[in-house]
Amino acid sequence: MDIVIVAGIVVAAVTAIPVILQLRQHPKGLRILFFAEMWERFSYYGMRGLLIFYLTQHFLFDDTTAAGSYGAYTSLVYLLPVIGGFLADRFLGARKAVAFGALLLVAGHFTMALEGEPATQVLTTHGAAYNFQVTGRADARDVKLLVGGQPYAYSAAAGGGLDIKGLPANAPLPSHMAKGDYQISVAHQAPLFKNILFLALALIIMGVGFLKANIAAMVGQLYPQGDPRRDPGFTLYYYGINLGSFLASITCGWLGQTIGWWAGFGAAGVGMALGWIVFVLGKPMLEGKGEPPNPVALAKPVIGPLNTEWLIYIAGLAGVAAVWVVVQSFAIVSAFLGIGAIAVLAYLVWYMATKADKVERERLLLAIVLILASVVFWALYEQGGSSLNLFAERNVNLHLYGDQSMKPAQAQSFQSGWILILAPIMAAIWTFLGRFGRDPNPVAKFGAGLLLIGASYYVLIFGAKFAGADFKSPLIFLAGAYLMQTTGEMCVSPVGLSQMTKLAPPLLISTLMATWYLGTAGAQFVAAKIAQLTASDTIGGQVLDAGKALATYSHVFGVIGLWGLGAGALMIVLSPWLKRWAHGASDTK
Repeated sequence: MDIVIVAGIVVAAVTAIPVILQLRQHPKGLRILFFAEMWERFSYYGMRGLLIFYLTQHFLFDDTTAAGSYGAYTSLVYLLPVIGGFLADRFLGARKAVAFGALLLVAGHFTMALEGEPATQVLTTHGAAYNFQVTGRADARDVKLLVGGQPYAYSAAAGGGLDIKGLPANAPLPSHMAKGDYQISVAHQAPLFKNILFLALALIIMGVGFLKANIAAMVGQLYPQGDPRRDPGFTLYYYGINLGSFLASITCGWLGQTIGWWAGFGAAGVGMALGWIVFVLGKPMLEGKGEPPNPVALAKPVIGPLNTEWLIYIAGLAGVAAVWVVVQSFAIVSAFLGIGAIAVLAYLVWYMATKADKVERERLLLAIVLILASVVFWALYEQGGSSLNLFAERNVNLHLYGDQSMKPAQAQSFQSGWILILAPIMAAIWTFLGRFGRDPNPVAKFGAGLLLIGASYYVLIFGAKFAGADFKSPLIFLAGAYLMQTTGEMCVSPVGLSQMTKLAPPLLISTLMATWYLGTAGAQFVAAKIAQLTASDTIGGQVLDAGKALATYSHVFGVIGLWGLGAGALMIVLSPWLKRWAHGASDTK
């Protein structure tokens, strides 16, 4: 069995013990939300870890196109919760919205398993065409150029050309071709299965739209105002998120890059189906939380026998078609993000001007500041699924020992794995400090998180100095960078989720939670732009010049590292003033 999977199971089992013990001190409903979200994240991160490789190695998208498609998908994943949160607040209630979203996710992940035949790449020169031959997967993947039916290795030449190794003297093309003497194109990209890919992504996007903000809002509803268990509860809930992510990274990543894409994506679908079952069967333990605000009006027929609830479900299914169109264009997604940001901010400004008193208004302003800070954090953190994922494959030595190596997609397990170890420790620390009134204020925690993620990229730059002749740096530096990033995440994400439920007026809980995810959607857009800056030339999904790729990654990492350090320092400097806007919302009894 794969050593990474064995080690992962041990880590999950050991770290789960203190979490299970702490869960007993929290409302029973947290256990249901914990396990439902765990399986939902298993499905999402199982697919996410494979997606950039699926785009670049199965459909043979170039780096820039793949980063744009990945960014369009992840941006919409976090944009749609704005609509889902609004519908839950006004009509459905969080529980029904979560259940419907989970079903859409099951359909989406199983649709992803329909992969079809892989695309092929062709070199054309002086009117003649030559196919590239691809064998193996992940670290065993090998790409060669077929000339006269025989495979030949190749490498990048000075000035951007191509050198073909071992060609006989009578070969129909030269062993060295200058840049401009040849073209490389993609053939047989299977339009049907490309459309199926985007349909699957659309189903997942709509499913997350109904589920994501609402299940987090239900966690906040389990605790009364001032309950000191709220922040630790969100931290434990966050452990559940990352337990699902961790197990997905080590299993779906291995299945997808060893057996086949269909196996990795199919396993993600099974995980989501389990999440839906847990949530539906656990309804009694939620003790009425997340129910519709007006059940009678929701059940009243509106058009013939169709009531408001069913009309929302039908509209959700129709919306999948619209998302299918939008997700295929990064430019359209960026426009929707702009429109969504303006609409939500206008709504919040209107509420602050007409409905809110001074305390509510300043609490909402503080929430907006935290959301803006989170945009910077997530733009850097979400490189994990795109540029850092490809960096792990191209410029990190993933060998462990003997014949054991980590699959590139399994490197994603560092992000969630460190959180499994840190979450119960951080929850206990926040609880201990809270009892003595020493818990750092949320703004300072955000500042610390930003400093950590900024510094993490300098760990990767330092690690590049130890790269071998193959331009691959030691794995320990990637693991260390992810340790710093996840420590920063523990200072930002669970704290931010908790703050949204504390700072929001009762009528805006799901809406403000959705606004948090809107900020994350904007961060995904920025993250995609950053990832596009790291693009390298590839053939058959493999990087052509590993040395040039490593230099490009190091340059971009240095720039974004400075962004994180600067934003973190600013938040810490402003924290004594900004924390006053909470007006005691973060205080515990």
